[in-house]
Amino acid sequence: MGKELEISEAVIAQKIYEIRGGKVMLSGDLADLYEVETKALNQQVKRNLGRFPDRYMFKLTTEEYQEALRSQNVTLKRGQHSKYPPYAFTEHGVLMLSSVLRSERAEKVSIVIVDTFVKLRELMSTHKELMKKMEEIQQDVASHDDQIVVLFEHLKRLLEANESKNNQSSRKKIGFKKK
Repeated sequence: MGKELEISEAVIAQKIYEIRGGKVMLSGDLADLYEVETKALNQQVKRNLGRFPDRYMFKLTTEEYQEALRSQNVTLKRGQHSKYPPYAFTEHGVLMLSSVLRSERAEKVSIVIVDTFVKLRELMSTHKELMKKMEEIQQDVASHDDQIVVLFEHLKRLLEANESKNNQSSRKKIGFKKK
């Protein structure tokens, strides 16, 4: 292979969308990464539909496709995007694509893509754990806030009571008296 694979996980991460509650990549983006035409990729998928159950791949609705493009591009340029909604591939669908495309590039790109999916999943897990810890701390602080308020109220009462005793009591002074 004359050309070395130069695809960063950051580039791939930008091509991963959250659609129907899962992380997916679109057929056009995958075709670009695999360096094949989208039409050729779609033909291989159609020839091997048995390898792509609904949980691996699905066709986007027009609305989902437009929303995915809007989230990536601020404005859509005329003639640059397909008029037909693309296929969306899950992580497992991407693995299947490498087997139906049968090229060395497809194998290597699929490995980088799967590694990216795994890292994103780890980041999300870490993010969820951090959010959970922050919520716990916030609840602890909130419960301690109530306790601190009660403590200050008691201290205030004690100080007020002590002050009133100092004002009301006529204690005998201790020590020597001068004549």
